[in-house]
Amino acid sequence: MVKINGESFDAIGISIAKYLSDAGYDIKRVAVELNGDILAKSQYENTILCDGDSVEVVSFVGGG
Repeated sequence: MVKINGESFDAIGISIAKYLSDAGYDIKRVAVELNGDILAKSQYENTILCDGDSVEVVSFVGGG
């Protein structure tokens, strides 16, 4: 299982980019932390989720 934003998901074997797309995130407006390290957007497509990974996805919201 993969823990994403504190919830367990069966997302083993998919890329960060695929997860974000499937979950409805706008890749341009998020930051991703994988196992305690910030992941560069250029790595989203090639980073495959593994059993035990911990992911935090933070969305940026505009406003004023």
